[in-house]
Amino acid sequence: MTSRSSATIQLFFRKIIRRFETVFFLAKDLLSERNFIYLSCIVIAISCSFAVIVLKSFAHNVFLFATYINSYLKLPYSNSILPIVGILLTVLVIKKFLDNSLEKGSSKILYAVAKKGGIVPRKQMYAQIITSSLTVGLGGSAGLESPIVITGAAFGSNFAQKYKLSQKDRILLLACGVSAGIAAAFNAPIAGVLFAIEVILTDVSISAFIPIMISAATGALVSQIILSQDILLSFKQDLSFNFHNTPYYILLGILAGFVSVYHARNFRRVEHFFNGFKKSVYKKALFGASLLAILIFFFPTLFGEGYESIKTLSEPHPEVLLNNTWLENYKSNEWILLVFIGVTALLKSFATGLTLGSGGNGGNFAPSLFVGSYLGFFVAKSAQLLGISDAPITNFTIVGMAGILSGLFHAPLTAIFLIGEITGGYDLMVPLMIVSSISYAVSKRFEKHSMDVKSLADKGEVFTSNKDKNVLQSIDFLNLVQTDVKTIALENSLENLVENLTHTNQHLFPVLDEKGKLLGIVNFEVIRPFIFSAFKVKYTAVSEVMSPPENTVEFDDGMEVIMAKFENAKETILPVTKYGKFFGFVSKVDILEEYRKKLKELVIE
Repeated sequence: MTSRSSATIQLFFRKIIRRFETVFFLAKDLLSERNFIYLSCIVIAISCSFAVIVLKSFAHNVFLFATYINSYLKLPYSNSILPIVGILLTVLVIKKFLDNSLEKGSSKILYAVAKKGGIVPRKQMYAQIITSSLTVGLGGSAGLESPIVITGAAFGSNFAQKYKLSQKDRILLLACGVSAGIAAAFNAPIAGVLFAIEVILTDVSISAFIPIMISAATGALVSQIILSQDILLSFKQDLSFNFHNTPYYILLGILAGFVSVYHARNFRRVEHFFNGFKKSVYKKALFGASLLAILIFFFPTLFGEGYESIKTLSEPHPEVLLNNTWLENYKSNEWILLVFIGVTALLKSFATGLTLGSGGNGGNFAPSLFVGSYLGFFVAKSAQLLGISDAPITNFTIVGMAGILSGLFHAPLTAIFLIGEITGGYDLMVPLMIVSSISYAVSKRFEKHSMDVKSLADKGEVFTSNKDKNVLQSIDFLNLVQTDVKTIALENSLENLVENLTHTNQHLFPVLDEKGKLLGIVNFEVIRPFIFSAFKVKYTAVSEVMSPPENTVEFDDGMEVIMAKFENAKETILPVTKYGKFFGFVSKVDILEEYRKKLKELVIE
């Protein structure tokens, strides 16, 4: 493709995007505020669904490709080589194309909600898709759900920013993107709603339910229409609950709680080790990916998300998991299979830690389901082999997923309804409730915070759901930024500036380059002596009287950071930048006045 044809295609897509934006700006003017939110949540859900479809399809097809190479071409090392390639490519993309930074983990969304008014960086709309598809798609032992959740949040947040919606609506649309992502990834709309409410928005009004439900339903519908059922994690077996197995479900719940704590702590240890790694990012990636490759060589089911092996465990012949492994000749020995399953479950935390710590991108949602299914199989199979009980392996494999998910993320409702939806019914509702609640209680006893919140707690940035008590953080900062500002170019003279003075009461004038980057500030008080001299006005360059922008506020800085910058700068007005470009000015007086209003509202309540 020539550069000319490429430019033509880019121009075509830009025109399409501009037309869509024009339509939505018109819709915002014509529709009521609530109806525009309903329209917005549908658009966000559709966008998130297509991101899910791309990610899931790529990961599934790579898994099929790797399986084909192993089974038919007899190249047993391919499963180990692909994750190394994937992690190295991920690091390359992050370093060369993403400014050497990428926010990983859904804790970043919690931080954005609690500290940044729901503002998620624009690059998260595409960065997560690209990097996680390389990491997990090529066999990294992690999940796609966390990148999907961040992508959905970014779609919602940036849509709200584009159409200048309030902070409250921005956070709501962020949650809509999250619910749509989870719903599309599992074809589980109820789980999508509960995840958004239980994990992201712990304080939610009834009015927020409707947009979140619309988004989840839309995401699940698009996923169901386009995605093959083979790609989704789903089960076709007839399931039933026998109350005689209740003691074993209780045991599974207790074990799930302890295994959740084990998984979380080991994962953090591995990540912490790599955070202190002093070598270059490529050496770190190669070292971690090589260790992961060794694990996958001996335990091939650690490859990728692991959803195919979860399905295999719930079927009549789980021994096929030992195909193309060093234990293939012993697959008829049920005890060997049991030990293999148990060891694999315990190694998953290390495999995921190596994947993410070495530079790959993914999450712990899929690993939690993986470990849960393996633990459930281990408990049921052990009971059978010991002759204690004829516990149904399929039931325990499925219910175990809810146990680890609940224990790791402290989200029992999401766990219960997610597993209920992907099994196509709620026949296992009682054991799901037993295992999820017990696992949550045990995990909570040893880990005060969930796996996502723990990283914030360690930094003293624990997410708080009671925003009424956090008055400063409840201020919608973007509404306080003055964006209608007269600007000047570096090559201008004071003559141009004086001409602007006759049409505005500004005291500060930003000096910008041709790309909108802030080069400096001209203060009216500084140029006051010049304006009565025609000679100085005509022949003094702007560069001679401007001051460099020593203190600037980034548009997504939290209110605590902004107030600290005001304190350090000893200024009452600071320039605001957005993605490196000048955005406007913000006044400390305006912030304090808004703070006073919020505080007054709380007192009245």
